[in-house]
Amino acid sequence: MGYAHEYADAVLHRGRVPMEPADFVPDWPDGPRRGKFYPGVESYALPDGDGLPDAPARAGLLPPPGGDARAGRDGGFTLPLLSAMLKDSYGMTGRRLGVQANSDLSGLPFYTHANWSRGTAGGGGLYPVGVYWASGPSGPLTPGIHYYDVHRHAVQRLLTGDVTARVREALGPDAPPGALDTDQYLILGVKYWQTAFKYNSFGYHVVCTDVGTLVQTWRIWAAAHGLRTAPVLWFDEPRLNGLLGTVGEEEGVFAVVPLRWEDDGGRRTAVTDGPDPAVRHRDVERSRTVVAFPTVLAMHAATVAGAADRPEPGALAPAAARPVPAGGTRVALPPPVLPEVPVRRVLRSRRSSFGRFDAARPVTPGQLSAVLAACAATSLGGEADPGGTARQVRLYAFVNHVEGIAPGAYVHDPDAGELRLVVPGPQGAFLQENYFLANYNLEQAGAVLVPTVRTPAVLDAVGDRGYRLAVGTAGAVAQTFYLAASALSLGAGVALGFDNVSFVERLGLEGTAEAPLLIMPLGNERPAPADFRHEIA
Repeated sequence: MGYAHEYADAVLHRGRVPMEPADFVPDWPDGPRRGKFYPGVESYALPDGDGLPDAPARAGLLPPPGGDARAGRDGGFTLPLLSAMLKDSYGMTGRRLGVQANSDLSGLPFYTHANWSRGTAGGGGLYPVGVYWASGPSGPLTPGIHYYDVHRHAVQRLLTGDVTARVREALGPDAPPGALDTDQYLILGVKYWQTAFKYNSFGYHVVCTDVGTLVQTWRIWAAAHGLRTAPVLWFDEPRLNGLLGTVGEEEGVFAVVPLRWEDDGGRRTAVTDGPDPAVRHRDVERSRTVVAFPTVLAMHAATVAGAADRPEPGALAPAAARPVPAGGTRVALPPPVLPEVPVRRVLRSRRSSFGRFDAARPVTPGQLSAVLAACAATSLGGEADPGGTARQVRLYAFVNHVEGIAPGAYVHDPDAGELRLVVPGPQGAFLQENYFLANYNLEQAGAVLVPTVRTPAVLDAVGDRGYRLAVGTAGAVAQTFYLAASALSLGAGVALGFDNVSFVERLGLEGTAEAPLLIMPLGNERPAPADFRHEIA
């Protein structure tokens, strides 16, 4: 049993036993940037993709009966497509100025405290994932390593020269199909301090969800455009750290996403003798004091050990979500349907409701069914489950205000399209009492969804590196939840700060290895909320 088991248990119980250092207080004025800063590096502006045809988000959110639309077709990326995907997923698309109940409200009008909207959700709004584009000769730019500058929607060339052969070697000869048949890769690095300065030891857990939300955004966006993206999670991580010129203990490399490029002429370079090249430019840290948390360092070491020991396909089968028992009090849900809304609009309208829920307008069973079905179909994929066939997530619904469904806690049976009653009666008081913050009025939400993953079973199946997969899967579910709600014009939110053990006890999950990882309120918002249209000011 590796260190990740110990960490997972500490995360589960952190509502009752604070994680060390328990007395840590963030130094907000000395916080890091929300993005990396490479001074003196050439930037190349990217097109914004406004000319691309509308692509319905439904293709990536709800698989058709008997298939998985997210598998994509045989198309390839182009520069306009890749640029639009980066902009819609992680680029800054607007400014948050709506009146809501979050603690940062008073600072939002000040530019130094501005909160910028992005299509992808981020834990605490910190966005620690750095996107590097390793491009070979089939791409539109001079081959090299480019960093995506989210603030300017541009790429910065950090290294000139084709290193994609070295990326392929780092992925290994047993990489998933298609991963070695390209010379275009997106590499996801996570700068730990960018999240740990707020969450300290819990920060490692948070960044795993952040990787999952971004990977899932790309999967949904690509499927809407007839493309396919799939992350590679096992590889020679230290070697990629070397190429990026980053220190592993400061920035972990969590995923590599191969891109099939349109009109790829098959030009591939071979690895030459000699040491690997490395990025020489260095990110300039804003914080004067950077704290290295021993727990984060220990989790990094545990998940890097054996990073290239790729699990066999099907290895996650023993860790699959438990089937819902037959019988019991059940409520049939309507068939799930999502409207034909362009994926860009869905991403641009995604937001957290923060206290704006209104119980006066209940959620409809059809809306709840569509959101549950989309979340249940979510899989992070990866080598251990390339087809997404081993369902890792079980969903519970705490129903408050849904038309025709009695209040209570239910488990979702995705195969039957039904809810099975677990705990009868109103749940609003329980939900609010076990939430740590005051920015969500959970009792006013139509329903609160709770995804669980059998995290210890995942670690037993694929080792400590599986922690990134287990928690990243929860992050992928969270992003799907947000986008399905956006497509339905419903309010939504995702929260990490709750008493996980209380939910285990409430739902009778003792001894099942199921870990409630998020709470996700869903509902209609109050009509005509106060907001500010920054784009026309």
